[in-house]
Amino acid sequence: SDWHAPVERKRVREALPASYEALFHDVGLPRFMLDLRGAAATLPNFDQARLERAIGVIYRPESERASHYFRAQMDEQFDVVLHLDRTRAVEPLETTELWLRGEEAPEAYPTGI
Repeated sequence: SDWHAPVERKRVREALPASYEALFHDVGLPRFMLDLRGAAATLPNFDQARLERAIGVIYRPESERASHYFRAQMDEQFDVVLHLDRTRAVEPLETTELWLRGEEAPEAYPTGI
């Protein structure tokens, strides 16, 4: 949730409807590669900016729209896109109780108040 906070494993929320991620999910393929350098760049759904989600070290579901989504036009940003519809968390070198339980921290963590 924050830099230098205990390691957590979180469930990522479903993609917002207007996002590239939702568009790719709706294709129905578990994984694919889209080469945007050629003809794929002229596909109908790539002619306008859409929401793109970025999740890095910090993921905050409670403010996801503001903290993880931005407007983007993929064909102007990338040459190739790899879409993996379902993935799993990378195992950390040092786990915590929160990681082992596989839950998000309670709102009052770590004090319990």
